[in-house]
Amino acid sequence: MTQVKAPSDRSYTKDHEWAKVDGKNVTVGITAFAVEQLGDITLVSFDVAEGDAVVAGKIFGTIESVKTLSDLYAPVSGKVVKVNPNLETQPELVNDDPWDKGWMVVIELEGDAPLLLDATAYVAHVEASAH
Repeated sequence: MTQVKAPSDRSYTKDHEWAKVDGKNVTVGITAFAVEQLGDITLVSFDVAEGDAVVAGKIFGTIESVKTLSDLYAPVSGKVVKVNPNLETQPELVNDDPWDKGWMVVIELEGDAPLLLDATAYVAHVEASAH
């Protein structure tokens, strides 16, 4: 297994989503580890649109690869303020750059942010579950 990398400027879920907080807005994507496990991404589909409410831990879309179909879970509760328009025609952006260009949605945080894993705890979680 390759070394797990997780930027320290964001938080993580045990389901391999990342959340980068900027004031009340939280940009959400999936980790490079998740991308490695999925393989080549062929489709990203959202069950939400701008203005829709999402609940932490609930499904907001799916991601399909040559290997499998996986659900995407919201790491925070709030209102979707932006959906990455590029993923509809370029799902491979998630493979190419999961930390930046491959982001999924931006959620305007409702209430307090839930307790998510920091980068160190996320890497430990992945390494522990890989054995």
